[in-house]
Amino acid sequence: MEAVARRKAVAYVCRSCTRQFQRQLRRNYSNSAPRPDIYDVVCVGGGPAGLSLLTALRANPVTSHLRVALVEAQDLSKVKSWKLPPNKYSNRCSSLTPTSALFLDQIGAWEHLDQTRVQPYHEMQVWDGVTDARIEFDWAPGSAPVEGTTIAYMNENLNLTSGLLKRLEQLGGVSVFEGAKVENITFGEETEDLDLSQWPVVHISGGKQLTARLLVGADGANSPVRAFAGIDAKGWDYNRHGVVATLEMEGEGWGGEHTKIAYQRFLPTGPVAMLPMPGNVATLVWSTTPENASLLKSLSPKDFVAMVNAAFRLSTVDLAFMHTQGTDQDDEYSWRLQHTSFNPRAIPQTVVGVQEGTVASFPLKMRHADTYIGERVALVGDAAHTIHPLAGQGLNQGQGDVQSLAKTIEFAVTHGQDIGSIMSLESYVSERYTANHVLLGVVDKLHKLYSAESGPLVPLRSLGLNAVNALGPLKSFFMKQAAGSGTKIF
Repeated sequence: MEAVARRKAVAYVCRSCTRQFQRQLRRNYSNSAPRPDIYDVVCVGGGPAGLSLLTALRANPVTSHLRVALVEAQDLSKVKSWKLPPNKYSNRCSSLTPTSALFLDQIGAWEHLDQTRVQPYHEMQVWDGVTDARIEFDWAPGSAPVEGTTIAYMNENLNLTSGLLKRLEQLGGVSVFEGAKVENITFGEETEDLDLSQWPVVHISGGKQLTARLLVGADGANSPVRAFAGIDAKGWDYNRHGVVATLEMEGEGWGGEHTKIAYQRFLPTGPVAMLPMPGNVATLVWSTTPENASLLKSLSPKDFVAMVNAAFRLSTVDLAFMHTQGTDQDDEYSWRLQHTSFNPRAIPQTVVGVQEGTVASFPLKMRHADTYIGERVALVGDAAHTIHPLAGQGLNQGQGDVQSLAKTIEFAVTHGQDIGSIMSLESYVSERYTANHVLLGVVDKLHKLYSAESGPLVPLRSLGLNAVNALGPLKSFFMKQAAGSGTKIF
């Protein structure tokens, strides 16, 4: 009887009511804690590195099924539709090695660049502004690589990003959050269904949250992704600014339309480089002191042109004096040029104008992250390293990172690995860290070596420059390294 009484005391609930109750519980849980928006790869930063990575992942059949997202603070529609008149050029240009150009071609992006605004160059003239010791990077007969004689391609940064965006749009499958600022990056939560406590969650403006199996920081030198991962970056400021401008030349160059030449002169305050663009246009990158940069930006177009011409022709003493003048550099240059001897065909043709609104400057620094990876985090491009522009390798380093990381992700997918784990990402940092570190060190030492105006370093560096110029095989080796087609040292 007691057993019967106990059974009567237990409330009976029919099966249909039980199912209804369970559905209500699921609805209540869903309303209180929405399922996270999970992506395989979330890339923060829509510059060349970030866009190239997503393009490479979408273009590869092995990784094209991955759910990927891009977070970018800028309005990318303006970048995609970017267009300038044929005779106007942006002042932010970069050199792309043939290796970088080949990678862009392999992922289907190269054809989307406006090729009429891309300029290959085939020779480089580099010399010491104090001693005039010189190295001429021109291909000796039979020394050029099978890929051709192009050392690099000069291209506007916006032409590259615009082309990458067009290719991404063609591929489709990318969730793009543009005009979205990263407000915070946290770890996810652990629930009964999912443990995301070690997964990064990107909080962007508008309240959206993106959970990432792999979070990629392509977000520049002040990378929020790097800060979230707790990765330090070591380095220093050079106390130098890079002055850029778009220049009009008197002609298409001494080599004509089909043999463009790049020029770089090492001055005690920093190197000044003139790099060819299509037609009679060139882009200037002049590394100098902040005071000199401020002066150059304040000058009238006529005086600015005079200073640029002086930088490639006059002695360092004459040039230093002209930097002390507030105005009238044009008259001073004309007078001093009469008393200066030089070989006109060993330097750039005369600058005759500067495009309005293109004279600008930016501080120069060297930074290198302690590592490029963390658990579910990878860094590429400037988020991982920042280099002095004297070698023109910053953009190419970033493209090398992207190519390596895309290959690493492909390997992980092919072998059933977790693409965000440290173990899966280890091959990326192994391949790229040492190579980038060596290049950063070499460029840094070159900057310091050529900053000396006197002392024993001056004749020694001149001796080294002349020796490399005289040794054909060694010079060819350096040229192939600069073009990205040489044997990998590391």
